[in-house]
Amino acid sequence: MTTTHTLDIAGGRLHYEVRGSGPTPLLVMGSPMAAAYFAPLAEALAEQYTVVTHDPRGISGSVLDDPTQDSTPELRADDVAALMDALGAGSADVFGSSGGAVTGLALVARHPQRVRTLVAHEPPLLELLPDAAEQRAAIDDIIETFHREGMGAAYARFMAQAGFTGATQGPPVQPSEQMVADSRRFFAHEMRGTTRHVPDIAALKAAPGRIVVGVGAESGGTTPYRTSEALAGLLGTSPAEFPGDHGGFIGHPQEFAEVLRKVLSG
Repeated sequence: MTTTHTLDIAGGRLHYEVRGSGPTPLLVMGSPMAAAYFAPLAEALAEQYTVVTHDPRGISGSVLDDPTQDSTPELRADDVAALMDALGAGSADVFGSSGGAVTGLALVARHPQRVRTLVAHEPPLLELLPDAAEQRAAIDDIIETFHREGMGAAYARFMAQAGFTGATQGPPVQPSEQMVADSRRFFAHEMRGTTRHVPDIAALKAAPGRIVVGVGAESGGTTPYRTSEALAGLLGTSPAEFPGDHGGFIGHPQEFAEVLRKVLSG
C-alpha cells in the first residue's frame, strides 16, 4: 500500500509517498525526477524497507512560494532532513540517482549523523572532471538553448553532452503539461546548481555512515559514468555496478532492487 503526504518546508510544500513497513527506512530520490519515476523500484523494495520517495522542491507535486527560486543540492538536502524529521527517523539509508545522488552527498556533508548508507548512483559532478571548464560551458549552452529554442532542442543537446543514447532518459515523445513544467524548472533553475556542486570530500570521508558510488553496467563512456569514477577515486573506493544505464532503475526495477539490497546490506 502507498500513502501520500505533504510536508511544509522552507519556502514551499513537499509531496512524498511511503510504501512498505520494513524496520529500516530507505529514502529513494532523484532530481529532477519526481517520485513517480521511482515507483517500480520502491514497490520492489517495499517488503524489506519502509521506502520513501518524494518530488524535489519545485517539481511535480512539490510547490514553491517563489517558483523562480533556484534549486541547490544544499536546499534539497535540508528538505530531506526535514522529511526524515516528519517520519520520525533519526537516520536512514539513502539511494539517490543523478541529481538525487548529488542531493544525497550534500545531505551527508550537512547532516552526517542522519545517513547510515548513501548509494550515490551516477551523480553528475562535472567539476570533478579534468575538462570541467568545457563541461561548464556545455551546460551554459544547454540552458541558453532552452531559453532560446525550447525544451526539445535543449534535451537534444543535454543528451549529447551526457553521452546518452538509451530510451530511459529525457521526456516522452509527447510530454505532458507537467513534464513541460518540470523540464522548465530543470533547465532554468536546477541544472546549473546541480552540475556545479563540488562535494566536500573531507566531510564525506569523516561521516560515520558508508558512501557507495553506483554506476550502470551499460553507462560506460557517458559523462555521469566518468564523474562517478572520479568521485569514487577521491573517496578511495570502487564503484558498485547496477543493471542498465543512467536510468537503470526504470528499465530493470526488480534486478536493480536486488543489487541495491545487496549493496545496502554491505
